[in-house]
Amino acid sequence: MQTLLFALLLSAFTSATILPGTSEATLAALVASGDHAVWLLVAVATLGNVMGSCVNWGLGLYIDHFKDRRWFPVSPEALDRASHWFGKYGFWSLLLAWLPIIGDPLTLFAGVMRVRFVPFILLVTIGKAARYAVIAGGADLIANLIGQT
Repeated sequence: MQTLLFALLLSAFTSATILPGTSEATLAALVASGDHAVWLLVAVATLGNVMGSCVNWGLGLYIDHFKDRRWFPVSPEALDRASHWFGKYGFWSLLLAWLPIIGDPLTLFAGVMRVRFVPFILLVTIGKAARYAVIAGGADLIANLIGQT
């Protein structure tokens, strides 16, 4: 039982980093199994995903030191565009850190832009918890509908 919770935590953590993860599917499967309280599953998935976002934020704090290296994967122009975008929309955009494709770079750029940790963690947690709550609610609804047939 605890192994499954750890697997969910690990999946959610990797989903928020450059590593591959399948946290949504893992969460939905665990909710559908009915073996755990839904609130606990949402909390564990949120914790893991926010922890992964904190890694991104930390990397963002130090990524500037390497931007002049030839191997750096982002061009100076792209870095400037992203900095401008983040500066324009501000740290409130971190509420969207749960979105696929743009969410992980948002958390990285929060570090680059030196967003303070407390506002960062609050906004990211709100967005990610809301996403996992919706996924869990949907999985629970579907599991209950299937169970009634």
